[in-house]
Amino acid sequence: MGQCVTKCKNPSSTLGSKNGERESGSKSHSKRGAVHKDDHGSACGKASGDILVNGTKKTDAALESSQPPTLSGDTKKDSVCSAEESSLQRIGELFRRYKDEREDAILEEGMERFCNDLCVDPTEFKVLVLAWKFQAATMCKFTRKEFFEGCKAINADSIDGICARFPSLLNEAKQEDKFKDLYRFTFQFGLDSEEGQRSLHREIAIALWKLVFTQNKPPILDQWLHFLIKNPSGIKGISRDTWNMFLNFTQVIGPDLSNYSEDEAWPSLFDTFVEWEMERRKKEEETKCVTSSDTEGLCEEQT
Repeated sequence: MGQCVTKCKNPSSTLGSKNGERESGSKSHSKRGAVHKDDHGSACGKASGDILVNGTKKTDAALESSQPPTLSGDTKKDSVCSAEESSLQRIGELFRRYKDEREDAILEEGMERFCNDLCVDPTEFKVLVLAWKFQAATMCKFTRKEFFEGCKAINADSIDGICARFPSLLNEAKQEDKFKDLYRFTFQFGLDSEEGQRSLHREIAIALWKLVFTQNKPPILDQWLHFLIKNPSGIKGISRDTWNMFLNFTQVIGPDLSNYSEDEAWPSLFDTFVEWEMERRKKEEETKCVTSSDTEGLCEEQT
């Protein structure tokens, strides 16, 4: 952000057949045989009527035919893999749209076009949050790995997909633990890794503090930034410790600074700030009193 501050049960048993009862010479035997035969035939007829040629009961067959076909584990797995591959292809196409011609990364010019397509300003908070989710190491730059891993992390593979994720990403950044991670990321993001920087330039730190606190601005922020602006010669840069501790400062110290103690383990710059701010407030009050006194005197003269 210089200007930019991604798867039948078919029984194999066969049916046996009987040849019926043998005929006897007696009438009673014949009649009894007929009765047995009829009874047996009735029973067998009922059974055979319910069984198909392949040994499957009709009820079972009907049940099986009414059930939709299910995907095997391998089929499901293949389907998921195919979807992932398609998504990766779309991410690759998106990356190639903005990547630099010489370097395998999206650089400043490509980043501006990327932000323009996303309908966001390169310097706005959404871009910082996106860079955080992409775990970008440098401002105005997305490497191929950062872009691919970032898009997968937010489950998006298109411009529309990324835009649709912005509301949930902004809400995520409001969570205390998530914001703390974003806040600490911002310091590293602002460093020039190619120069091996270990502290932020004062101007960059001021811009990043304004940006990172877009959604939850602490009451003391304006006074802190005013102090940094008015004391350029005494502040060479902002260390990681000072950056991290300022978040604690905004959460612990009240706007009136009355509960601040130099005996606690705060960075020395905070001691200087509190002293400077208290003095500024004192002078401001004195000026108000003088102005008020002059106004009252003038009013008395006019009366």
